[in-house]
Amino acid sequence: MSTNESLNPNQLRDARADFVHQHWVLYLMEGLLLLALGVVAIIIPPIATLSATIVIGWVFLAAGVFGLASTFRARHAAGFWWSLISAVAGIAAGLVLLAWPFSGSVSLTLVMIAFFTVEGIASIMFGLEHRRGVPTWGSFVASGVIDLLIAAIVFHGFPGTATWALGLLVGIDMIFGGAALAVLALHLRR
Repeated sequence: MSTNESLNPNQLRDARADFVHQHWVLYLMEGLLLLALGVVAIIIPPIATLSATIVIGWVFLAAGVFGLASTFRARHAAGFWWSLISAVAGIAAGLVLLAWPFSGSVSLTLVMIAFFTVEGIASIMFGLEHRRGVPTWGSFVASGVIDLLIAAIVFHGFPGTATWALGLLVGIDMIFGGAALAVLALHLRR
């Protein structure tokens, strides 16, 4: 029997809270690092775009290789050929992004435009559907409008926006994530 099994849920929650409280400096350091990287990404978005494309390429490649290995380990299972096709597609996508990261950033920018368009429409529709019971329904509509504006701005300048849009958005995300972690760390310090 482990020690976690002998603790009641309140003791477990308190133990987690104590652990997090004791390590608030790590959260602060991670938050500050993300803030700094976010600022760099916003100052030099082409480098951040290229870096993000390369990281995504490695993720696709690693997932494809892992998928290929697991597919061949379970080669007698149903859906073998579909799993094989999926794994090979992941490897191919990873290799393409790594071999031609500038072209990959163009493709990723198109995917980003499509995502923000669909996300914007979905957020607006969600907000409008909940306008009679959710007091904050307008925030969903506003979020959707912002998503559509981002998609329109990036699309309007395409393909030129492919050099900076992904890096800029990654930088903005890092700044918000870093700020959230830093605020959490300062709260946990108390």
